[in-house]
Amino acid sequence: MARKIDPSAQEAIATARFIRVSPTKARQVVNLIRGRHVDDARRVLTFTQKGATGPVGKALESAIANAEHNRGLSGDELFVVRTWVDEGPTLRRFRPRALGRATRIRKRTCHISVVVGRPQEEEVERPARRRKEGEETEGTAVAPKKSTAKKTTAKKTTDRKTTAKKTTAKKTTAKKTTAKKTTTKKTTDAKTTAKKTTAKKATAKKTTAKKTTARDETAEKEEEA
Repeated sequence: MARKIDPSAQEAIATARFIRVSPTKARQVVNLIRGRHVDDARRVLTFTQKGATGPVGKALESAIANAEHNRGLSGDELFVVRTWVDEGPTLRRFRPRALGRATRIRKRTCHISVVVGRPQEEEVERPARRRKEGEETEGTAVAPKKSTAKKTTAKKTTDRKTTAKKTTAKKTTAKKTTAKKTTTKKTTDAKTTAKKTTAKKATAKKTTAKKTTARDETAEKEEEA
């Protein structure tokens, strides 16, 4: 981001360069004070247990001093308008490791920028009053809303759903009745076959009994002769 501020703007900037803190760790602290009042930002930095709070606090105090002395702004009216952290040059160091190897160690740096200023008063736009259906303004009639079409489509969909449910219920009842009929037919067929088999067995027993009685009678007659 730009390091210069427009002379006509009610803002002041301060930058702390080549800070021996990684940009990721510095951004965690900077995000805590963005958009806060100056006193609130100081309080947050005082009770935040991170290593980057010191450089960020110094940059904040420098920005407040620039706003008071260079821009003539009151310190009680200042807010942290913008803050950002840029990546600086990386210092490369090496450490010996096993088997004659060397491991690179990156010591990162960053540039911390803080901008303080007065909050811009933004006009709050009031929402327009909603017009009721059928209300006329300046001789022009307001078109009715399209809610009726949505309602009719919703009714059609509900009617379709109900008809589909009724048809499915009818199908299920028809299936149940056919299944009952088939079961009853099977049971009646089984009963008739069972009756026929029992009748056949009874007739067979009667014929065998008659044959045995006839044999006995012939045997008796032969003995008497």
